[in-house]
Amino acid sequence: MSKTRNRWIGLVFISMAISLVIIDGTIVNTIFPSVIADLRLSSTEVQWVQESYVLVFASTLLVWGSLADKIGRRLLLLIGIAIFVAASVWAGNADSASTMILARVVQGFGGAMVLPTTLSLVNANFQGKERGIAFAVWGATIGGMVAVGPVLGGWLATDFTWRWAFLVNLPFGVIILAGLIWFIGESKAEFQTKGIDWVGAGLSVVMFATLVFGLIEGRVYGWITPEPKNQFQIGDFVWESEQVSIIPISLAISLVFTVLFVLWERARAKAGKSVLLDLKLFSIASFRNGSIAAMIISLGEFGLLFAIPLWLQNVLGLSPISSGLVLLWLALGAFMASGIGGALSGKLPAARAVQIGVGLELLGVAGVGFLANTELGWGAIAPFLFLYGIGIGLATAQLTGVIMVDVPMQQIGQASGSQSTVRQVGSALGIAVLGTMLFTGTASAFDSKLETYDLPAQQQSVIVDAVVDSAGGAIPGLSQGLQAQQVPANIADEIQVLAGEAFTDGTKQAAVAAGIFLLLGFASTFRLGSRAKQTS
Repeated sequence: MSKTRNRWIGLVFISMAISLVIIDGTIVNTIFPSVIADLRLSSTEVQWVQESYVLVFASTLLVWGSLADKIGRRLLLLIGIAIFVAASVWAGNADSASTMILARVVQGFGGAMVLPTTLSLVNANFQGKERGIAFAVWGATIGGMVAVGPVLGGWLATDFTWRWAFLVNLPFGVIILAGLIWFIGESKAEFQTKGIDWVGAGLSVVMFATLVFGLIEGRVYGWITPEPKNQFQIGDFVWESEQVSIIPISLAISLVFTVLFVLWERARAKAGKSVLLDLKLFSIASFRNGSIAAMIISLGEFGLLFAIPLWLQNVLGLSPISSGLVLLWLALGAFMASGIGGALSGKLPAARAVQIGVGLELLGVAGVGFLANTELGWGAIAPFLFLYGIGIGLATAQLTGVIMVDVPMQQIGQASGSQSTVRQVGSALGIAVLGTMLFTGTASAFDSKLETYDLPAQQQSVIVDAVVDSAGGAIPGLSQGLQAQQVPANIADEIQVLAGEAFTDGTKQAAVAAGIFLLLGFASTFRLGSRAKQTS
């Protein structure tokens, strides 16, 4: 079997590895009702099952990307897959909240090893036009798997058990490990300083963990002052301040550790010692400008995917598996982008391909924003989700090529971890901002619509809070609940309809915010360096 053919077969297994991790990030959303019922999770425990994975994943990407350059990119990928699969089996057999949370933490460590190392191996194993095609496959896989996760989760939870959403990773993981060992050669930095920057690693973990936590949980715990309904608690520790929320404290810690991290990395680099992140990478125009564009684009790309499944299930009444099938339109578009990206490679500057991708995302978001309503249903937005998927797949893959094009080979692990972290921070900020737009928009619209009814102020507040705090989950049973409170059936039915309309308004506001971010991202792509037209 030729070396070239080996590389392309190896790319299949690299794509399968990244698929395993990306699917796990979205599959949990559709199985949560079953998990909550089975393990009897409290609201706080539900949040930590969700966020523990994201926090560990985002905060350690930079560490593993840098370490991969030293010990070997394939070796770290194999370790990451093994840890991820073992933790998946642990989660699938969890019998308590604490067990599930610990398993998700370990999953986050394994998943964070996989993402930057897959990108590093693609960069190391392909050159020239082949690299552009390989990046297109890698990027389209990420975009497509984001949409496949909810479908798979809905199917497994409906027809089998939520535990298989985790246990299914075992057979796939074994296949992926075998394929990576057989078809992918080892790759590491040829020239490197000795030692590992453990202090820098610790500083970066605290820096990113506190930042991502603050961005994701700001709406829950209060951006400045505490939310009376939601008290931050982890184990026996409870944040009890009535003046300042935990969020500004978390963000302040992140800022302090960012300064310490930069000073530490500069000092080590000046002394000729190994560093976690060579800050000189940001002197490379394509890397610097591409990373800025990637973060801004990520704000709009994945934040909207937080709102759409909620709208499909809670307002249109689709089942988890049906809403996942609607999102397959996005997945199909992302996979089609793989072929488009490969065809464009070498024929069109990568920066131009990124602009086309972001432009298609803008069209998709605009379509969702204008046409999402309860009368037209999901059919009206499906074509725009397809466009959106093509845009995500095309922009993700080609932008990755732009960012990495001028990075020295011995630093691609650091660069891969850095650009992956930038995207994760952008996604977290996007979810925070768009989630806030979704829920504040819903609350405002619902309050306004209820003013025509002569409801006591306290009762109206309780109704609005029930819809918002449940992320729309209370809408399907709202009428029945109101009738139990002696509200006339016709009024209760009307209020439920209004709740759906209000959540639709909130979804549209989130789409508008996503469009603004993507427009800013589109503008930022014009700063990409001229060398970005090449992918070698």
